[in-house]
Amino acid sequence: MTAAHAPVFDALHLQSAAQDVLLATHAPAWLIRQRQQARVQQLLQAARGSALYRERMDGDTPALERMAPVRRAELMARFDDWVTDPLLRLGELRAFTLDASRAGQPWLGRYVVWESSGTSGMPGIFVQDARAMAVYDAIEATRHRPPARATPLPFDPFGALQLLGAADRHALVTATGGHFASVVSFERLRAINPWVAASSRSFCVMQPVDELVAQLNHFQPTVLATYPTAAALLADEAEAGRLRIRPRCVMMGGETLSHAVRERVARVFGASVRASYGTSEFLPIAWECAHGHLHVNADWVLLEPVDDCHQPVPAGERSHTVLLTNLANRVQPLIRYDLGDRITWHGEGCACGSHLPVIEVEGRSDDVMRVPARRAGEQVSLLPLALCTVLEEEGGVFDFQLRQQGPNTLVLRLPGSDAAAAAAVERCRLALQDFAQRQGAEPIRVLGELGCAVPRGRSGKACRVALDAAA
Repeated sequence: MTAAHAPVFDALHLQSAAQDVLLATHAPAWLIRQRQQARVQQLLQAARGSALYRERMDGDTPALERMAPVRRAELMARFDDWVTDPLLRLGELRAFTLDASRAGQPWLGRYVVWESSGTSGMPGIFVQDARAMAVYDAIEATRHRPPARATPLPFDPFGALQLLGAADRHALVTATGGHFASVVSFERLRAINPWVAASSRSFCVMQPVDELVAQLNHFQPTVLATYPTAAALLADEAEAGRLRIRPRCVMMGGETLSHAVRERVARVFGASVRASYGTSEFLPIAWECAHGHLHVNADWVLLEPVDDCHQPVPAGERSHTVLLTNLANRVQPLIRYDLGDRITWHGEGCACGSHLPVIEVEGRSDDVMRVPARRAGEQVSLLPLALCTVLEEEGGVFDFQLRQQGPNTLVLRLPGSDAAAAAAVERCRLALQDFAQRQGAEPIRVLGELGCAVPRGRSGKACRVALDAAA
C-alpha cells in the first residue's frame, strides 16, 4: 500500500483517546461535564479558522448558547468557507465520492471523507482528520463493542485484537457502493489491520436476498451489524431455514428499533441485541448498555434537545429537534447543528454504572414494501434503505416520498412541477423497476405525482418510504 493510499490512522492519538474514553465511561457526572465544557472552548477557538464561523462570531468568541443554530443547507452552500483547511474544496470532494472504489481511502493523504444520505433534504460531505477518527475509534472500541464473550480472549498486552474487533467475524449489511459513514469507517479499519480484513466483510442489501443469504451462510459471522428492517428480513430468512448463521450479537442502528423487532431478532438468532445512535455528523453519538439504555457520549458530543424555536426542553419531554456540537472535529466545525432528530433526555445515572446521559431517540421508521415475486405465491421485500439508495444514486433525487398503493404500484411524490421534475420521475421509474426486477419481483408500476409537499415523520426527518393503508 502506497503512502498516498495508507488509511488515516495515528496510533498515538488512538492510544490517548482510548485511555481518555475508558476513564470517562464511569467517571462522575461533574467530571464528564468539565471535560465537555473544556472541549467546547477549544472547539470555539479552533472554529476561528473557519471564515464562516468567524463571521458568526463577529470578532469575539461568544458563549456557545448565544451562537445561532445552523442547518446543513447553509453550511453546504458555503462549504469552502466552512472548513478550516483551505485545501478542502467541495467540487473536488464531490468528484472523489463519486468513485465508490475509493471508499475508505484518504483524501490529501490525511483526511477521511464520507457522504450522508438525503434524509434531511440535501446530502452532506463530512471530513475528519486522524485526531477525530481516533476519538471515534476509541468510542466504538470501548463503548459500542459487542458484549464480552463467555470465554475471554488470551491476554493481549496492546489491546489490538479487542480494540479493532478482530476477535469476531464481523458482517456489515448495508448499502455498499457509496462513501457512506458506516462503509467508509468499516473499510478503513480493514485497511488498517490485516486481522480485521480477514475476519470482517461488508454485504450489500441492494442485491437479491437469496444471494445475500448465500454469502452470509458462507461467511458465518459471529457479529452482525445492520439496520432493523434488514435484520427483520434476515430473521424471516432464518425462520424459513434458508439463512443458517448463529451470530452471538446483532448490532443495529440507522432506524428506529422497535421492541417487537428487537425481541424477534434476539429469539430467531439466539443472539444479544445492541442498538446505537449515530449520524454522518458524529458517527458514535450514543451506545446501548447491558440494561438497554442509550447513553450519549457526552464527553465528545454535546446534544441540546430544543423546541421549534430552538429553546431548551426539559428532561422527560420529547424535543422538536436536537442541536449537535461535535467536540472532536476541528477541520469542519459543527456547532449547534440542527440535526432534525427528536429525542427525550432522561438525565444521568444508570444501573450499569455509567453517568453518561441517557436518551430515547425517534429516528427513521420507514416501511418495508412487499410486492409479488415471480415465483408464484411468494413476495419480495424491498427495504427502505435500498429504495432510498436507488432513488438517490440512480434517480438523482433527495427530497421525495415513495408510497405503495396496492400490491405492485408505487407512487413517487416530488416537490417540483417543472420539466426537470418530470424527467426525474422517468429516471426514477426506470431505476425502481430495474431494481425490483433484480430482486425477483414481478413487474411493478411506478407513478409520479409532482408539486407535492414531502411529509415529516415523528422523528422530524422526511418520511420517505411509506405504505398506504390499503397496501
